[in-house]
Amino acid sequence: MISKNLYINILLRIIVIVLLAALAGYLVASEKSVRIIFLVVTIAVILIVNLIHFLNNTNRKIRYFFDSVKNDDSGLYFPENEKNNTVREIHKSMNRVNDQIRNLKIEIGKQEQYFRILIEHLAIGIITYNKKGHILHYNTSAKNLLGVDVLTHIQQLERIDKKLYRELVRMKPAERRLVPINTENGEIQLSLKSASFGTDNRELIILSVQDIKNELDEKEVESWMKLIRILMHEIMNSITPITSLSESLSGIFVSGGEPVPPERITSKEISTTLQGLSVIKEQGKGLMSFVESYRQLTRIPKPDKRLFRVSDLFNRLKVLYATQEADDGIELSYIIREPGLEIFADQSLISQVLINIIKNAREAITGMAGGKIRVSAGYGNDNHPEIYISDNGPGIPPENIDQIFVPFFTTRENGYGIGLSVSRQIMSAHGGALNVVSVPGKETTFRLSFKN
Repeated sequence: MISKNLYINILLRIIVIVLLAALAGYLVASEKSVRIIFLVVTIAVILIVNLIHFLNNTNRKIRYFFDSVKNDDSGLYFPENEKNNTVREIHKSMNRVNDQIRNLKIEIGKQEQYFRILIEHLAIGIITYNKKGHILHYNTSAKNLLGVDVLTHIQQLERIDKKLYRELVRMKPAERRLVPINTENGEIQLSLKSASFGTDNRELIILSVQDIKNELDEKEVESWMKLIRILMHEIMNSITPITSLSESLSGIFVSGGEPVPPERITSKEISTTLQGLSVIKEQGKGLMSFVESYRQLTRIPKPDKRLFRVSDLFNRLKVLYATQEADDGIELSYIIREPGLEIFADQSLISQVLINIIKNAREAITGMAGGKIRVSAGYGNDNHPEIYISDNGPGIPPENIDQIFVPFFTTRENGYGIGLSVSRQIMSAHGGALNVVSVPGKETTFRLSFKN
């Protein structure tokens, strides 16, 4: 509407000026009175000057308006009582836009205040800084965790703890790190996580700082309590029948608190005693085996890393399982996607991991028609070597998927639940990882990821 009125206003003035110019030309050609010619030319000049003034005035007001927006000046007001309809409409529109900008700023200010209060009430420390390390904002939790009153630059953190500053400088966006630091209240475990946002010219980094020492202590106590319960359960299961059987056998050779004479002991009682001692022996062996498995869990040797070909590792497994494959009918295949693939690791320990996983896979598909296990190797998405062990067994139930790496967790009657836990510790000792993905009724895949 404004542009239409403006165009009409300008167009009418130009038409009048053109008509006056044409009239002046006609009068000159007709040699009319000089006074009339001068009057027509004067009117045309006045209209031209008026048009220029009108355009300059309009442009100047529009420029003032945009300058006020640029300078965050929302107090500028344009009078709406102008006689010129076009100017009046322009003033109304600019005032309306100015009011909308002012209301928007007020709303943004309220939201900013809301988020500031929200961040201030967080138990997690929040620090915002730019690429040059200048700190723009931090909350009270961050000050309390770091033990400082004022933060202006991240280099100040070097005075708090040099390791903390080094880790912070090396951190990449979306990366998480755990850093122990010493404070006046003792050592705390800081969990650091960063995120970046903004444009290339003004990139800001948000750092969250959280003390997770209490959570770690609670998890440690919980793990110890769980381990103690499992140990007590297994030991009591073995000791209780041994104690009961020992009391029964003692009753054969003791009567009224006195030893039974040899001539009163029958061959049946001797046979019963021998059977009982055999049971005690077997129970003792079982208990020793359980304790040995626990020792194995707590004594993972340091990897003796060397560069070896994955093909050599797979050849060792082929020889190991050649006889079993023929006996149980389970198809075991090996695939190397990258010829000449090499891994820098302890080949014996990695063999132990693969044997543990393959053993579990074989037990899962034993007796199943068409059972298959596929062992493959190649490079992952990050160009690091990976080994996969897949089987087409029944899979792992969703409720157990997070428990299978927990020590002593097992769903098998005669299992100790040690193999997968030891395997994950071996991979951790190599700086790698062991993960599992399972689709019940279709496929289960364990992945060994190496970082070399």
